[in-house]
Amino acid sequence: MTEHILHPRIIENKDWATLLFVVSFIIIAITKATNENRFADFLNLMFSDKYSKVYREPSHLKGSFTLSLFIVQAISFSFFIQLSLTIFGLASKTDYLLYIQILTFVIFFILSKYLIEKIIATAFNIEEFVEQFNLQKVTYRTYIGLLILPFNIILFYQDNTSILIPQIIIAVILIANALTYLLSIKNYQNIIFSKLFYFILYLCTLEIAPYFFMYYLYTKGSA
Repeated sequence: MTEHILHPRIIENKDWATLLFVVSFIIIAITKATNENRFADFLNLMFSDKYSKVYREPSHLKGSFTLSLFIVQAISFSFFIQLSLTIFGLASKTDYLLYIQILTFVIFFILSKYLIEKIIATAFNIEEFVEQFNLQKVTYRTYIGLLILPFNIILFYQDNTSILIPQIIIAVILIANALTYLLSIKNYQNIIFSKLFYFILYLCTLEIAPYFFMYYLYTKGSA
């Protein structure tokens, strides 16, 4: 008599990810339709500084255009983090509970960092610079988030991805961030040099320390 052993078939649920990708593109489409000229300038950010010059007022930081694309940015970066962890063998890309945790952390990290920056800027009397600096950072970070969204889709639905791909994307993101800081320093050099001590303190406290501690906690946890 032949003995048959039944193994449960594990089906990965990808519907939640598909829904989020669709929501992201719907938000992008609505944002483009309601802000057509601004969106066109935004897409040319890599080739022209027109967007940064036209929309440099701090009031744009809290506008519907920025807030809408912030949602897409958070979704995109959270996906990339989870996909990178999956490729490095540390997580599952279909674990929606992990994605919720990552998304919550990303939003909390960005918003809490922004609020702390506002407090410190008031204390150091550099509100004008920090507001403009934040707007420029948000603009380029959002741009990067939109650029990696198609890569997220490909990586999510493709198996056996080379570990080099997330490493290359991470390297590009780091280089882009470094260039953003250099560009910001160039654009606001008069304000920076007039308050150089406060700027260095601000840079070390809020632009270097958080990422250093995150890296330290990650390496300690994976050791």
